[in-house]
Amino acid sequence: MQLEALLNYPRALPAMSRTVSDLLAEMNKEDPSPRRVAGLISQDPALTTRVLRLSNSAFFRASRQIGSADEAVALLGMTHVRSLVMAAALGSGFKNVPGVDMRQFWRYSLRVADISRSLAGLLRQNEGNAFTAGLVHAIGDLIMHIAMPDVIGPIDMGTPPLDLRRAEAERAVLGYTYAEVGAGMAEKWQFPPDIVSALANQVAPFDGETYDPLGGVLHLGSWRARAEEIQLDEGGLVSTFPDMVGLTLGLDVDSVLGKDPTEWSFSQALGAFID
Repeated sequence: MQLEALLNYPRALPAMSRTVSDLLAEMNKEDPSPRRVAGLISQDPALTTRVLRLSNSAFFRASRQIGSADEAVALLGMTHVRSLVMAAALGSGFKNVPGVDMRQFWRYSLRVADISRSLAGLLRQNEGNAFTAGLVHAIGDLIMHIAMPDVIGPIDMGTPPLDLRRAEAERAVLGYTYAEVGAGMAEKWQFPPDIVSALANQVAPFDGETYDPLGGVLHLGSWRARAEEIQLDEGGLVSTFPDMVGLTLGLDVDSVLGKDPTEWSFSQALGAFID
């Protein structure tokens, strides 16, 4: 299936609710209203529940328990609330995907989000954008599993979804990867242009004339999270480290490993996606 046809395939992309659409429109303004954002979240009980679960997880280290959308906006700020809204919306949109272990998928995605945010802070990039991009960076694989299971199934058998060579395997068969699919989804959902670009370029963030530092952060974050999922030992980490991406960003393998999550399981945050 061609990329354009895939992005227009019925039911491959989750429908955006009116509440999420209105929230994105408000948060995309130059000066969004915290009161309106909190009010819109509160209109949707399921969205509110998911946002609060994430707000109170280890990710955001809030100074106290957050009990309402107003408190989430006030304590975490608009950038993080945008991340929470998108995470909550995607969690409800992708409940069961044939051929995908959803608990593993979201645990892995949360790991990439956490590592990407930490690396962005080290590099003085936008941490909120890095967290959001990390969380949704592999959504393209879910879309491909939904739209063309007969094609993706054989790829899974030879190169599992979290294999370090997954992008190469997809491109060899399809001519594109989960990265381009995810970027197409993000564009349809009105994600900020920086995130769309990072998603599109994450597999090769510095090839040719491309220079996408946030894409580079995603590349390193996903490498580290995949290495953890497949339990690479120290030698495996060193031998598979993406040297050229690291060199371009000024990061070596030790500096990336130094941003490992304090909690790899993210058990509390997972409830926002799989319950």
